Amino acid sequence: QVQLVESGGGLVQPGGSLRLSCAASGFTFSMYAMYWYRQAPGKEREQVARISSGGGTITYADSVKGRFTISRDNAKNTMYLQMSRLKPDDTAVYYCRARFTAYDYWGQGTQVTVSS
Repeated sequence: QVQLVESGGGLVQPGGSLRLSCAASGFTFSMYAMYWYRQAPGKEREQVARISSGGGTITYADSVKGRFTISRDNAKNTMYLQMSRLKPDDTAVYYCRARFTAYDYWGQGTQVTVSS
């Protein structure tokens, strides 16, 4: 069955770094555009970053540009989000998403908390 499993979240101090991973299975990962989203308490879910199926096209939300880097390894069926210079406003549950035509899958999320 289709699975997207996020990992790498946790508690980090402001200015610190974390690397999130999204491990995919049950579908042809290399055909799918992949996304990172986040949802903070009391706020709507927002798109953080997107990477095309081959990795050649990448977009970021303005709030994370220059601090976050999305990448993927199609040989390992895994996507990553390297987060640096983290701020308290980055505190949220982070989700990965896979999309290809009408196929649309979400992971369960991983909590990231930025606090001193």
